[in-house]
Amino acid sequence: MVAKQLNEIFSGVTRPDEPGLAVIVRSEGRTLFEQGYGVRDTATRARIDGRTNFRLASVTKQFTAMAVMMLVREGKLRYDETLAQLFPGFPEYGKTITIRNLLNHTSGLMDYEDLLDKEYPDTPPEKIPQIHDAGVLALLMRQTATKFPPGTRWAYSNSGYAVLAMTIEKASGATFGQFLGERIFEPLKMSNTVAYEKGKNEVANRAFGYTKNGETWQETDQSPTSAVLGDGGIYSSVEDLAKWDDALAHHTLMSVRDMQPAMQPAAGPAGEALLDPEGKPVFYGFGWFLDPYAGHERMYHDGDTVGFRSTIQRFTKDRLTIVVLCNREDLNPQKLAEQAADIVFAAKK
Repeated sequence: MVAKQLNEIFSGVTRPDEPGLAVIVRSEGRTLFEQGYGVRDTATRARIDGRTNFRLASVTKQFTAMAVMMLVREGKLRYDETLAQLFPGFPEYGKTITIRNLLNHTSGLMDYEDLLDKEYPDTPPEKIPQIHDAGVLALLMRQTATKFPPGTRWAYSNSGYAVLAMTIEKASGATFGQFLGERIFEPLKMSNTVAYEKGKNEVANRAFGYTKNGETWQETDQSPTSAVLGDGGIYSSVEDLAKWDDALAHHTLMSVRDMQPAMQPAAGPAGEALLDPEGKPVFYGFGWFLDPYAGHERMYHDGDTVGFRSTIQRFTKDRLTIVVLCNREDLNPQKLAEQAADIVFAAKK
């Protein structure tokens, strides 16, 4: 009955010949439901399944955060270390921005997307060369100030996570992709998960991203910011993310104690809750939003980039995890995941 209800939610949002989505619902550490809908490539009509790899977009941030936490545990980084200490020659404003600020989006760094637009005014996106994490750092080193004093406000920052990727490389001596592969993906047997770098590696069973243009689907798989890895460059599948979910549940990579900083929402100088730019209270740790859903404790993150939408929703006390990965822009995976959660919660009553 539950599987039928779940299928009704997801099967109604796409057609078999369109770009679609992959879904996994895990309860008590076991797969309750797994299904793919639609195609990963409109040219080949290859079907989406549990092993199809989607661009995770900002769901990547939890892996970047985990890598930083590993390096902190090993004494190679400190949460209170500043940008000026990490990167000699960083402007004066970097003396007040810590790794913790980068992790929980309280750095106030300028948005690299806006800075890139200023570098190429009145230029169509397809004419703007792709920027990488090192390029983001270089852009920020040419700035002179932050949007607000670090630690006093909260504003979602892709810039911060691009800088964290460079921090990981500096502290570890490995590239971002190598570190994640050797320290996270390989130990967890996430064999098809990769930080994608065009010309350097490939994505197996790759889903391409699409946008609907009238009655046709247009491939919109890459943008000028798609080569930045730390904030959104990982590709993975729902089956590999099930392994990630297991590792989080069993503290395979990080002990309960060492994971604690990631589970503390960002707070102001006096410990007060911070507001997002719209004036709403925000609860964000290291790579995870931490606000509950319908009274259920939750850690989650969404991803949103050209051609892709994604979400991972972990209801920790309920031991329920839902992952929805889409290769089309017109779906709301978080809403779909919450509808699925409602069904499972109702079935448990």
